[in-house]
Amino acid sequence: MNIAFFSTKSYDREFFDAADPQRRHPITYLEPRLTEQTASLAVGFPCVCGFVNDSLNAAVLETLAASGLKLLALRSAGFNHVDLLAADRLGIAVVRVPAYSPYAVAEHTVMLMLALNRHLQRAYSRVRDGNLSLEGLLGFDLRGRTIGIIGTGRIGAVVAQILSGFGCRLLASDPTVNPELTRLGASYVPLAELYAQCDIITLHSPLLPETFHLIGAAAISQMKPGVMLINTSRGGIVDTRAVIEGLKSGQVGALGIDVYEEEEGLFFQDLSERVIQDDVFARLLTFPNVIVTGHQAFFTREALSAIAQTTLANIDEFAAGQPLANQVTAAKVRRK
Repeated sequence: MNIAFFSTKSYDREFFDAADPQRRHPITYLEPRLTEQTASLAVGFPCVCGFVNDSLNAAVLETLAASGLKLLALRSAGFNHVDLLAADRLGIAVVRVPAYSPYAVAEHTVMLMLALNRHLQRAYSRVRDGNLSLEGLLGFDLRGRTIGIIGTGRIGAVVAQILSGFGCRLLASDPTVNPELTRLGASYVPLAELYAQCDIITLHSPLLPETFHLIGAAAISQMKPGVMLINTSRGGIVDTRAVIEGLKSGQVGALGIDVYEEEEGLFFQDLSERVIQDDVFARLLTFPNVIVTGHQAFFTREALSAIAQTTLANIDEFAAGQPLANQVTAAKVRRK
């Protein structure tokens, strides 16, 4: 199948070319994001490969369907940027990569915790400037601290494994109990209890209507003063303005995010010579107790290799008329 591949970076070419040396699915690599303005670039392609910040709303899907699109192959686990109802109506099959390397995201999550706790970003800058003072760099032992994990699928489970090794007390919240966590000694508790008890809260849930702005003003008010929040899942789970107010009051003691609810026009590009127009994002960058990484958590060689292999396997299944193991539909999401 001919594939129109949007939001292309150099690493995409490297890993997708390596995963398909025979070129059984010719790929046309396109640098622009997929939007209503760029959808015409995919005219005549039966398959489009999209990424997390491509716009896959009804208008875009209608344009693509009219030009012959049959398969939308997401090279991501998340699918909240896709209008699944429109895809179903238009007869477009949507497949995703449900798991690539949970270790990549989990390790990045714990790295953010450690860096924030030990003020690594400030310490690094100070030493570079010849300031080796320890004032303002006091942290705490992770051992014995209570950490809440919201969302205990593959990534949340690996985070729990790592934190168990630090000797942390683990509380969990998820509609489905994961036996891996209970074996580690984690306790599943209501969200209100998790908020009240945890020193650190880390988010690993999908973005669904019921998780949109899960962490807002009401939730933050229930948390321990000085709580550390970590989000490496989806930006929309966190109400950024509410968290900023929490940072200003001290209710939120530290914030580490790899995702942002309005990241579409920001992430995956070099803006170093431009003025950032998003005032909320710019405000976040002014806090000394905030670390933002640009959707980097997945970015390991192992993860990129797995993403390429799974994406191409999904396309193989569709081309062969086989059942799609990783298909996502509006009906499946509603059932969950």
